Amino acid sequence: MSFAKDSKMQIIEEEIEDANSAQAFISGLLHAAGTITKNSDGLRIDVVTDFKEVFSYLNKLVEKLYGQELSLEISDDYIINKTTYYRIKFPISISMSVLKDCGLLSQDEVFNLDGQIDSNIVADDESKKFFIKGAYVGCATSSIKLSELGSQLPTTGYHVEFASHHNLFLEGLEGLLEHFNITSRIAKRKKIFVLYLKDSEAIKDLLALVGANGSVMDLADEMAKRGLRNTVNRQVNCITANINKTVEASLKQIGAINYINKKIGLESLPEDLQEVAVLRLANPQESMEELLKLSTIKLTKSGLNHRFRRILKIADFLKEK
Repeated sequence: MSFAKDSKMQIIEEEIEDANSAQAFISGLLHAAGTITKNSDGLRIDVVTDFKEVFSYLNKLVEKLYGQELSLEISDDYIINKTTYYRIKFPISISMSVLKDCGLLSQDEVFNLDGQIDSNIVADDESKKFFIKGAYVGCATSSIKLSELGSQLPTTGYHVEFASHHNLFLEGLEGLLEHFNITSRIAKRKKIFVLYLKDSEAIKDLLALVGANGSVMDLADEMAKRGLRNTVNRQVNCITANINKTVEASLKQIGAINYINKKIGLESLPEDLQEVAVLRLANPQESMEELLKLSTIKLTKSGLNHRFRRILKIADFLKEK
């Protein structure tokens, strides 16, 4: 199961007892995933979703509020990119009442077609929270992939988004999130608008707000794993860089020593330089620290470096001649 679907499952595990909270949830869900059609029989509301499990949860809410049951349909037309979509149908007999109660139809039967959120539906903190829950269940997706224990495979960044054709709906949702100190952004992507969160802490706050506490823990664990992996990678890169520097310096020193030996012989060098030249030729792969440990000469690292610099200068001088 994906990270987004798993978090949605946690949301619908919580029963809604308060009628206003239930109404706010349904309103958020309809804004996010609802469709309205009109035929000779009247208005019909549907919720189109790939999250089938929401059907029984929504059905309980509607039955409690309106005394009617929903129906579930699936057809070949709703299989897109190997994802199956379901149509949850509201009875026509209650559709008008549901639309009015959710702020999508005014009392004088004027439709709210631009997606603007009715302030009466989200009048207090509790109703705001349940509206966000409904919107999350309706259209939230995520690219977050949890690492397996010890996995070294690359992982994606942190990303949760709400997609809609109605910019006013997302602007209203952005304001509701801001009310709870959760920062989000809106962008246009082809013909739709997207409200997105990329900050891991903001995503954790959103998951906690909608009641997906298990996903909060999973995300915190994932952040810790990635942090540890990044630290290890930095250390490995640092060690690799140091090894490369050691090898490069050693090759340069050995090249200079061999050149001097070929041209004038090592015995022509001052005694102190002969000692470090022989030491390097005998230990071509060792770092400066290791050479100091192997040396019988009492030298500091700075002193050893100084002697090698003199050897390099002598080799350069011979090359110029």
